[in-house]
Amino acid sequence: MRRLVAQLARFGVVGAVGFVVDTGIFNLLRATVLSPDEVHSGPFWAKVVSTVVAIFVNWMGNRYWTFREQRRAVATREGVEFVIVSLGGMVISLGCLGISHYVLGLTSALADNISGNVIGLVLGTVFRFWLYKVWVYHPERGRARAARAAETDGPTSAASTSTASTVSQSSVAGSEVAGQ
Repeated sequence: MRRLVAQLARFGVVGAVGFVVDTGIFNLLRATVLSPDEVHSGPFWAKVVSTVVAIFVNWMGNRYWTFREQRRAVATREGVEFVIVSLGGMVISLGCLGISHYVLGLTSALADNISGNVIGLVLGTVFRFWLYKVWVYHPERGRARAARAAETDGPTSAASTSTASTVSQSSVAGSEVAGQ
């Protein structure tokens, strides 16, 4: 339970940084080049751009801090899965913004921020944390993949996988100590 609480706290800190990035870029773009006075769909595109930048910031924070024990050695597949889940969260945020701005006609900067950066963020965060935990960074995924590799490659490969895992864990532990 303590581990989950600590992980939730780290996820919250990473999310807070992402929130500042997302909200800052959104408001900057909405007030300048993507102003609704200049571009009808400006708030929508401002949210898309700000969210994409925040997704990258959040991936780095979650990969190297929140879920560092569950991250994979090769970042490509993990990154793709992270982006898929994050885009799902972005759709939730954009849905909230779209309903507020275009359906309900609440077009002020405050209304756009409340719908996209508060309501959408809360709903998207719950969605993302759950899928990061059960899919992207699920600890069993790495173990199952290592077990399948050991079965197909035989006992020699299993021993080298175990040794590589031990070396990897030792270097992670060493880098954590050095980083503190």
